[in-house]
Amino acid sequence: MSNSTEVRLLITSGNGPGECQQAVAGVLQRMQDDADAAGLDLDASKTPTRHGLKSAVVVLHGAGAATFAARWCGSIQWRAKSTLRPHHKRANWFIGVFALKDAKTQGATIQPHEVTFESFRAGGPGGQHQNTTDSAVRATHRPTGLTATAREMRSQHRNKALAMERLHALMSAQAAADDEERKGDQNQLHNTLERGNPVRCFKGPAFREEGAGR
Repeated sequence: MSNSTEVRLLITSGNGPGECQQAVAGVLQRMQDDADAAGLDLDASKTPTRHGLKSAVVVLHGAGAATFAARWCGSIQWRAKSTLRPHHKRANWFIGVFALKDAKTQGATIQPHEVTFESFRAGGPGGQHQNTTDSAVRATHRPTGLTATAREMRSQHRNKALAMERLHALMSAQAAADDEERKGDQNQLHNTLERGNPVRCFKGPAFREEGAGR
């Protein structure tokens, strides 16, 4: 499991209020930052709301993706005073991160003319072994706005093909999440979100990590 190079996750606010939706957006950004620091690529399909994100489907790529994901799976606590309801006494908000089943449902067919490619210089860790040319590629599916990146290949052509594969993987993961929701599986995840016993805890608008409350 720890050697898996592709992992699918669902970050969900459950049936929580707007503050939980803010927490999903903040946790997704923190996860993105941590993935960048770990040399992993993270692609996300977001379900936006007025206040943040109802949920997000995440696909992680890279060596050690499963080990990285395991540190996130479970209940996540966000300690912050509500900016939506300033006089509200509650200051603890819980969201959940769950592993999605391997996608058996294929996403919508992607037509090549619907995809825009952007090249950029690969970033992240790697030092002298990191690419120094604009060989990294970001693929954007214009009809949905979904994006996927690939940066580990030295050839821009190979990264372009890999980004397309990852775009398919992201759409497939979203289709699988939609399928689970239709079957009630995802609703069960939303409804069984454990509000307590968090695996990780973040504080304030900057989502600074602190010891998880028990």
